[in-house]
Amino acid sequence: MRDNGDMAAFAEYAEACSATLYKTAFLMVGDHQLAQDLVQEALVKTLMAWPRLNDRENLHAYTRRIIVTTSISWRRRRSFHERPVEVIPERHGPDPTEAVVTHDAVMAALGTVPPRQRAAIVLRFYQDLTEVQTAEAMGCSVGAVKSQVSAGLRRLREKLGSSFDHVTVSDQGVTS
Repeated sequence: MRDNGDMAAFAEYAEACSATLYKTAFLMVGDHQLAQDLVQEALVKTLMAWPRLNDRENLHAYTRRIIVTTSISWRRRRSFHERPVEVIPERHGPDPTEAVVTHDAVMAALGTVPPRQRAAIVLRFYQDLTEVQTAEAMGCSVGAVKSQVSAGLRRLREKLGSSFDHVTVSDQGVTS
């Protein structure tokens, strides 16, 4: 445990050099509050090492080095670049929760489609194969693929109902 003499010496050191350390920290991070946090963290680390620090003349250099290395490690963190804002910006584009609900409904409906029709739909639209490639994969003619896809899509539309009229089959798969 540290004795009162060590604590008094550290408090005196911290008070004497805080302004200089703050300037260094501010130049490192460019933000007043982060600079204050950085100085506080550097002083805590210095306090933890205080009993081992025999060369008190280089104490300022030691603490400044902590500021530099700590600021570098902070910048490496993904969260360092996040900044609070007054107003959260509105999201643009479709609601992601709607996409999940739509995806779940389409997957459930796809499970009710007969196996050959499902295979044709999956190969054509989810795997993005051409009709010829789908026919080769299924071991049937191109006409059979067209027929299976058409029947399968009709069945999907019946299962999904009018509430899913906005769901379309695109080159990327079933989307909303």
